[in-house]
Amino acid sequence: GFAAAFTNIQGFWYNFVFALLIIVFTYFYTAITINPNQMAEDMKKNNGFIPGVKPGKRTADFIDQIMSRITLPGSMFLAFVAIMPAIVGHIGVSSQFAQFYGGTSLLILVGVVLDTLQQIESHLLMRHYDGLTKSGRIKGRSSISMG
Repeated sequence: GFAAAFTNIQGFWYNFVFALLIIVFTYFYTAITINPNQMAEDMKKNNGFIPGVKPGKRTADFIDQIMSRITLPGSMFLAFVAIMPAIVGHIGVSSQFAQFYGGTSLLILVGVVLDTLQQIESHLLMRHYDGLTKSGRIKGRSSISMG
């Protein structure tokens, strides 16, 4: 009956409500984590600006407008990634395989890979600066005596 339609992980209504909740909570999360007024104020303090937009209130309004525009496609993409295992399950892929390579797993995998790449990059950059400080001169330049 009614309860079975909402509890079937492969069912339409389950995935529809799941996707709708993801979209709603993406807007909620964006609203509580991103403060356009604070961003505009920080930009103003650091002498930053958006070309064609006056600093202050207009910058905050512009940031808010852009956030509203990009949140919907972003939330729809997140919803698609989350319900992708159910979609793939309907075209004949085994449910275990679909769940293993499903939305949450992909998001975690991509996050870990990006974090690992960022850590590798920072270690390589640190080694580069260690090389500069130990030698006492900038690598690649010959020592020119001023005399």
